[in-house]
Amino acid sequence: MTKFKWRAGFAVAMLMAAHAAFAAGAPVWTVDPAKSKLGFSGSQTGQPFNGNFARFNAAIAFDPAHLDASQIKVTVDVASAATGDPQRDGALPGDDWFNISQFPQATFVSEKILKKPDGTYEADGKLTLRGTTHPLVLPFALDINGTSAHAKGHVSLVRTNFGIGQGQWATGDYVALDVGIDIDIVANRAK
Repeated sequence: MTKFKWRAGFAVAMLMAAHAAFAAGAPVWTVDPAKSKLGFSGSQTGQPFNGNFARFNAAIAFDPAHLDASQIKVTVDVASAATGDPQRDGALPGDDWFNISQFPQATFVSEKILKKPDGTYEADGKLTLRGTTHPLVLPFALDINGTSAHAKGHVSLVRTNFGIGQGQWATGDYVALDVGIDIDIVANRAK
């Protein structure tokens, strides 16, 4: 599939998601990529490292008064992962890690969003990474100020549950199995 066809298909899917969200009654929010970050962290040979995904998008329909009509769908271009270490960054797209030739995207789709007693939220959904899907609960704090929203959250996962790290990398001997995912998202409500 050409990049143009993929981008056109992605744009149509986003418009359809936005239309469905409006029909359901939850306002649509658009991510501000210049102010948003999707990061990850881990450790290699006992040394911590941080990275981020430079390219991702989210279709967000959210109304704190109508969480039953709210939904989040995040699509991540896993080839955009970068940690600042040339050797690690060169390995991440390969077959042992993300295998981007077969699985260029990761997705998270919420199935329900709950408000916790402390005022934070949980998006209960499914994460698909490297062709494997598992349930994931993403806790996040949210601040809505007029038509702008700022969400921050952290979740941990075990990379080998998704087949990330094959062969000699399938154990935690060199690269820890636990990976942290951090979201810091600024979004604006559609008019």
